[in-house]
Amino acid sequence: MTDIENWTYRKRPARFERRVEFDSYALTSEFLEMTGELSEKLDYYPDMNFGKTHVNMTIHLDEGCEELNDAQARYVEQLNNIAPDNKFKPPLDQ
Repeated sequence: MTDIENWTYRKRPARFERRVEFDSYALTSEFLEMTGELSEKLDYYPDMNFGKTHVNMTIHLDEGCEELNDAQARYVEQLNNIAPDNKFKPPLDQ
């Protein structure tokens, strides 16, 4: 499974990458808070780096694997619910 919506698969080393863009630092900060809460809830922490209006995420696959493990798959699924495309818009229910 090397096709996951919003994520780019890279072979060496095997990983999935995603970049999310924001209109302001306030939205970047809100997104980082949400992803931090998600990481704590699921006990999974991807590699992340960010700038004023973007966040880059990398999920490294287990050695010899081409698919996400269960924890990684849960994280990706829930993160895609938070940010269904690569331009973050806060949920309407906030």
